[in-house]
Amino acid sequence: MISFNSNELSTKNQYKLMSGTLIPRPIAWVTSANEAGLINLAPFSFFSVVSDKLPLMSISINRRKDGVMKHTAANIVKTKQAVVQLPTRELMELVNQSAASFGSDESEVSELGLETVTSNLVSVPGIAGVKARFEVVLNQHVPIMDDGEIISDLFILEVVYFHIEDDILDQDKMYIDAKKLNPVARLAGPEYANIGEKYKLIRPK
Repeated sequence: MISFNSNELSTKNQYKLMSGTLIPRPIAWVTSANEAGLINLAPFSFFSVVSDKLPLMSISINRRKDGVMKHTAANIVKTKQAVVQLPTRELMELVNQSAASFGSDESEVSELGLETVTSNLVSVPGIAGVKARFEVVLNQHVPIMDDGEIISDLFILEVVYFHIEDDILDQDKMYIDAKKLNPVARLAGPEYANIGEKYKLIRPK
């Protein structure tokens, strides 16, 4: 086994080791809106579940190199709401395009010609054609610091409305069919994956 002291690694190499081993990571394809109502859309893979008592999820959004918040982060801080979509393989070209650096006066949704759907409890619309989307409100915003500088914005988001395509949900048991959902996972760099082999283990009591 090759071992490293993190203090002796560059930031880039630390990231490579973490993003290459902490896999697979689901992708949050997030719609948000600025105070003027312009809809932003961007993908993030620092994304996970937080709690089983409250329907909470986390998304971490790195700051730009100049220390400024990315549009999604700034929008969530100001409006305290968003919609999180889980993209499938069929949408990944559009997901990838939405990761480009659009201007603050440009909407990725409009530029990419995407259709939106009205949300039930938040003012931000969702993206049509996804198999699962979540209307969320801000629970907590945690600035991540490094030597007094904010390097990332961690958001704890509470799901207030679930939208699940009926063919992936067993409504009697409330189970999601992972194969039918077939979400995309981020690996390292430009590599992605879909669900392959599945197996089951019963947790001991």
